[in-house]
Amino acid sequence: KRKVKDIAQDLIKLYAQRTTLLGLLSLLLFLAACGGSGSGETATAVAQPTNQQPTDSPSNELFNPPTLTPAPTATIPPPPATATPIPTDAPPTVTPQPTPTYGAIILPEIEQPEYVESECSDRFPCNDDAEGWTARIRVPDGFKASYFAQLTSPDDPTLATFPTSLTFGPDGLLYVATAQGLIYTIDADGNTTIFYDGLTVPTGIAFQPGTNRLYLSSRVIDLNVDGEGQVAYIEDGELHQIIGELPCCYIGMHGPNGIAFGPDGYGYVGVGGRADHGEVLDGNNTQDRQHPLEATILRFSPDGEEVEVYARGFRNPYDITWVGDQLFATDNGRDEDPNLDNDYVPDELHAVVPDGEHGYPYFDCPRCFGIPAGIEIIPPTYEFTPHSVATGIITYLDDEFPGYYGSMFTTLWTALPFAERVMHISPDGQTVQTFATGFATPMDATVGPDGALYVADYATGIIFKIEYTE
Repeated sequence: KRKVKDIAQDLIKLYAQRTTLLGLLSLLLFLAACGGSGSGETATAVAQPTNQQPTDSPSNELFNPPTLTPAPTATIPPPPATATPIPTDAPPTVTPQPTPTYGAIILPEIEQPEYVESECSDRFPCNDDAEGWTARIRVPDGFKASYFAQLTSPDDPTLATFPTSLTFGPDGLLYVATAQGLIYTIDADGNTTIFYDGLTVPTGIAFQPGTNRLYLSSRVIDLNVDGEGQVAYIEDGELHQIIGELPCCYIGMHGPNGIAFGPDGYGYVGVGGRADHGEVLDGNNTQDRQHPLEATILRFSPDGEEVEVYARGFRNPYDITWVGDQLFATDNGRDEDPNLDNDYVPDELHAVVPDGEHGYPYFDCPRCFGIPAGIEIIPPTYEFTPHSVATGIITYLDDEFPGYYGSMFTTLWTALPFAERVMHISPDGQTVQTFATGFATPMDATVGPDGALYVADYATGIIFKIEYTE
């Protein structure tokens, strides 16, 4: 069996002569660094989180990131990634996907609603104000948005749980991962149940098609420097790690994130970079040596026996999705240079090119380390407004939304007026339009068996449902 450590060593040799220029994390204020609170009997998460979410009130206000003091590193540790394969009787199988029909949907301009003060916030309704939130969300004519459910802390029902990823299972239930380390199920009536506890900030969940196995990505050692992430699956109530020691967890966000299964039956996971733009995290802005598995999208067999780099150059690919045989990824752009007034860095959508270099860490900016000779950077398919923070992305493969089959939806997470929305993306990734707006901090979206779009709001813990009514 092939271990990820062996792959890493091969990649080190292959890229030994290449300089590393890591990219910066997006200007997002994501503090998903809370650990799980459960028993942890089967989970492998062992470290306490370093960046805690505020827990003093259920306010919807924009969270402020902590001031980080990176620990200096004199030497670069060797890539430690290892695989712990789990035998399975479900080998990869090809999952045929219909060829998408490229529509020409033109959406009208949807205006962001004005902020209205409430007892809980100077901008938003209270979290449990279903009527207030339903009135706030704006969608195109023919659609309606409703307040489907809310996830609250099991220790304090007045506090939200910060959902990070969601997907529907073969049982028809909605599965939602949260920054607190829990995974919930929600039934058709909005009733919530804890499915699994004891993880450390799971940020990607997906069922292997045709099985009851819920795959997830999460942190194991939640440290800004020398952190560790994993890919695992849950089956019959037990957690099985299949890829361990993945690069993690720069400023409480970069690490293994979104998971999607491809038409080849293999799993794919985005792994963020370990720094902002390729620097050693000692404050001196010196160039680091790139870990061969960071800033990548990895391809893996369901049992973890096979793990390889599918594509490189993603600073923080928060989520991925397939449109036919084309993989798309959202990516958070590097931070701006504080010494430049015009250094506005967009977030990105990428049509992923296998074996391609998509940018990170090869940035051309005054404090970056440049682009080495012979490196050809694949430009993004689309650039989002700087600071908008593109996170979750899903392909619409249902016929309930007329004309939308094969198109994508992505969430813009930042709690600023030009974000706080869900974007519609044409199947080729070229046309991007506002589909729904008025959220607080939408983090992820998925499509239900009823053809409706379900949107998870990070700050409030609310799950919204958008359905077609005409």
